[in-house]
Amino acid sequence: MQATILMAAAMMASGAVMAEPDTPVGNAPPQDSRPPAVAPLFEQPGVLTPRGKFVLEPALQFGYSSSNRVVLVGYTIIPALLIGLVDVREVKRNTSTATLSGRYGLSNRTELEIKLPYVYRSDSTVSREVFTGTGVDRVFDTSGRGIGDVELALRHQLNEGGNDRPYYVAGLRFKSRTGTDPFEVVTDCTQRCVGPDATGTGLPLELPTGSGFYALQPSLTWLYPSDPAILFGSVSYLYNFKRNNVNRRVLNGEQEPLGRIEPGGVFGFNFGIGLALNDKALLSLGYDHSSIARTRQNGAPVAGSVRTQLGTLLMGFSYRISPQRTVNLSVGAGLTRDTPDVQLSLRLPMTF
Repeated sequence: MQATILMAAAMMASGAVMAEPDTPVGNAPPQDSRPPAVAPLFEQPGVLTPRGKFVLEPALQFGYSSSNRVVLVGYTIIPALLIGLVDVREVKRNTSTATLSGRYGLSNRTELEIKLPYVYRSDSTVSREVFTGTGVDRVFDTSGRGIGDVELALRHQLNEGGNDRPYYVAGLRFKSRTGTDPFEVVTDCTQRCVGPDATGTGLPLELPTGSGFYALQPSLTWLYPSDPAILFGSVSYLYNFKRNNVNRRVLNGEQEPLGRIEPGGVFGFNFGIGLALNDKALLSLGYDHSSIARTRQNGAPVAGSVRTQLGTLLMGFSYRISPQRTVNLSVGAGLTRDTPDVQLSLRLPMTF
């Protein structure tokens, strides 16, 4: 042993290099092909559930919006003088949605999700008719609660990705009609809400909890790790299936025939950036945009229906309580008039 040590010391002193063995020592740990975690901001999650694992996620979301509308009905003698009716209306909307979602990993790259929502909505409409001899605001309050539209989704990771290589996740979401749709609730019209013999404002006496249409939404999500940040985003298109022989319920049990209703499709995209503050806390910033096409009735665009743009600026925070428990909080601010003014979301995913 002493001779071997002395020989090695002599070789080092003379500048010789000892040859390394040809066989490697041990094996490199396998690389994780799943995308890195980010604080969730959007509906499409980027990190899929591992094979054989089940994630139960209770969530609570709150949204508030307000809008003002001025309707002029009459004729103008000069640009500064209107003869007729001026209807000034302000609408305040509050929407709370409690959701229970379940995700199961069919494989390391494929997951199945089901979402069960419960919706509570309340609207307050404040209006005043000018030139009718009244200076009193009229308040119309209405609300609705119940099961929303149940959703089923399937997602699949298309590639392995890695450092400086993007991950791609394809998704397909189906939305049902389990919630109360807008045509089932009773409006305050006596016989008709539109047309020359319309009576009433057309406001519903009870708010719906669903959209009233089946829908299918394909999507593509991408994540790009770029140390120390993670860039992410997605594109999607929501197709609403049309309905035939639709009737609207009015007072006294009457039905107003509407015919064929075809909601416009929704093209959406979003993007953001995620940062890891430490091994437990994550912070994300992002923007979400949806473009909603015009609604058609019997093949023609509905009067007053225009393409609507919804833009939301989002910030999210995620904290890992334990390897199986995480708390996610996000806040959104509407950037367009039709977007809710504020959105708050709290999620508590639990892995089993």
